[in-house]
Amino acid sequence: MALSRLDQLYRSIVLDHSANPHHRGHLDHPTHQMQLLNPTCGDAITVDMVVKDNRIEQIAFNGEGCTISISSASMMTDLMVGKTVEEAIQLVHDFNQLVGGTISEDEEEKSEEELRKQLKDAAILAGVKKFPARYKCAILSWRAVEYGLDQSRNEQLLHQDGIERKEEE
Repeated sequence: MALSRLDQLYRSIVLDHSANPHHRGHLDHPTHQMQLLNPTCGDAITVDMVVKDNRIEQIAFNGEGCTISISSASMMTDLMVGKTVEEAIQLVHDFNQLVGGTISEDEEEKSEEELRKQLKDAAILAGVKKFPARYKCAILSWRAVEYGLDQSRNEQLLHQDGIERKEEE
C-alpha cells in the first residue's frame, strides 16, 4: 500500500510540472539557445539561456511534447538557474545516469542516493529506465542545455540518443 501512495505522489509531481511548467517561455536576449527534436514521438524543445561569468543566470524552455518531456524540462530548468556551465553539464550527466543507466568512461558512477539528492524533483523520472522508449522524452531538454552550452563536443551524444537538432523554420 505504501508503494502505491508513493507512486501516486510521483505521478502527481510529474503531472503538476507538465500542467504548470516552470520557466516556460522565451528569453528576450539569450546568449545560448538550442532547439532539439525527438523524431520518435515528435517532441520539440527549445531552451534559451543567459550565461554570464560562466553561470546560468536565466533559463527558459518552450515547445511541444508529452507529459514526461514537458515535466522533465520544467524540473531541469529549476535545477539549472544559478549553476556554472560545468555544474550544469554535470547535472545532465547525472540525470542521464539515473534515467538511462549510462555514464561515460571518464566518470565515476555515483550512487543512486547521491543522484537523487542532486537532482531533486527530477529524480522522480528514474522510473523512465524501465521504459527505454521514453528515455528520449526525458533527456531531450537536458541534452538541449548540454549541447547549447558546448555544441562542439556533443554532436556524437545526440546521435547516440537518437535526438536531432531541430532545423530553423
